[in-house]
Amino acid sequence: MTQLVHHPAYLFITLIVLLSISAALGAIVMQRAVPLTDDARDNYNVVQGATLTLLALLIGFTLSMAVSRYDQRKNYEEEEANAIGTEYLRADLLGAPQSARAKALLAQYTQLRIAFYKTRNAHELDVLNTQTSDVQAQLWATVRESAEARPTPITALSVAGMNDVINTQGYTQAAWLNRIPVSAWILMMAIAFFSNLMQGYGVRGKAGRRVLIFVLPVTISLSLSLIADIDSPRGGLIRVVPQNLVSLLQSMQSN
Repeated sequence: MTQLVHHPAYLFITLIVLLSISAALGAIVMQRAVPLTDDARDNYNVVQGATLTLLALLIGFTLSMAVSRYDQRKNYEEEEANAIGTEYLRADLLGAPQSARAKALLAQYTQLRIAFYKTRNAHELDVLNTQTSDVQAQLWATVRESAEARPTPITALSVAGMNDVINTQGYTQAAWLNRIPVSAWILMMAIAFFSNLMQGYGVRGKAGRRVLIFVLPVTISLSLSLIADIDSPRGGLIRVVPQNLVSLLQSMQSN
């Protein structure tokens, strides 16, 4: 289930098949096995409306969760770029040769962070995380050497700035791992299944059946797939573009 919601295209296909089967079961099997009488129609409409309303509320609430997480990832990308850019300027306060070394490492670090946002490969991501940790260790060692040699308030600015660089990477990492819980996905898919089942059970006429079996499953599948796309940092089409980090790297290379 976890892998399924990480790949919105696969989720869409799965939902189309599952919900179409659900609607067909209601329209063909249940209507024949337990026909819906006119006396029970009013009560059925109440339950059906309540089920669809609950599904709509869940979809709206989950979409709000996904959008807030997407905005959080965008904000942390901006914060990372600001922290790295500020430290790049403060590197001049470290003195030679630490200043030149810190700037070179920050440029390399920025390239790694850009690659982190762009990659879709799990193995490549593991390599990038390892390289990022190594560069962070080198950056911290550089400012530590300067702080030990010149323990002044000016050097402390560079140390604080490097601390922000490392912290923002950790915040970004946590934000990318913060996803909609699998239990929420299971609940939504279960309610969507029963909603389509009830719609199929209550439909009248052959023409209505054909429209129902096509329209409602597609609508719900598109809605849930959109939520999964926004919530998936790497598997979907809607992704955070590291435009601030790219602009920062270009400014570093032009200096």
